[in-house]
Amino acid sequence: MQISKSLARRKDRLEDLAVKLCDKKGSLVPLQVDICNEEEILTAFAWIKENLGPINILVNSAGISLRQATVTEGQTDVWEKILQVNVLGLCIATREAVRDMKSNNVDGHIIHINSILGHHVSKYPGMSIYPATKFAVTALAETLRLELDNQKSKIKITVTQIVGKFVVNRKIR
Repeated sequence: MQISKSLARRKDRLEDLAVKLCDKKGSLVPLQVDICNEEEILTAFAWIKENLGPINILVNSAGISLRQATVTEGQTDVWEKILQVNVLGLCIATREAVRDMKSNNVDGHIIHINSILGHHVSKYPGMSIYPATKFAVTALAETLRLELDNQKSKIKITVTQIVGKFVVNRKIR
C-alpha cells in the first residue's frame, strides 16, 4: 500500500482530494502546513518520518504571485512573502527531504513545480519579484543536482523541475 503525506496551506482542499482518491490504491494523509513557517515544516517532516517511514519523493509546488510586487514601487513585506513561499520554503523542504533520503539510503526524487517565468522575464506590469523567485527555483534545481553530484553520494536523487503552461487568458492588472 502506498501512503502519501500531502502538505498544503488549505487543508480543506487536501481533504476533498483525499475523498476523491479514496477508491484508488494507497491513501492520502492531509496535513495543513504554512510553508512560511520553518517550525511547521520541520514538525511535519518529523511526523512523516515517525509515522510513515523514509521519504521517497518530494514535490515542491507552493508558489504565490502578488501583482503589486514591483522593484520600483513594491513593499518589502510583499517581497518577503513571495520569497518565503517560492524560495525559502522550497529550500527548507528540499533540505529535509534530502537529509532523510541520504540517512535512509533512499533513491529519491525531488520535483520542483516551476513556472515559465523561471526561464523568461515577464513583460506584464507588476510582475518583477515573482519571475525572480522562479529563476531562483530553476537555479536551485540545477545547483542541487551539482551539489549532490559533487558529494559523490551513491544515493540517486533525481532533481526535476516541471514547468507548466503560462496562463495568458487571465487578465493581470
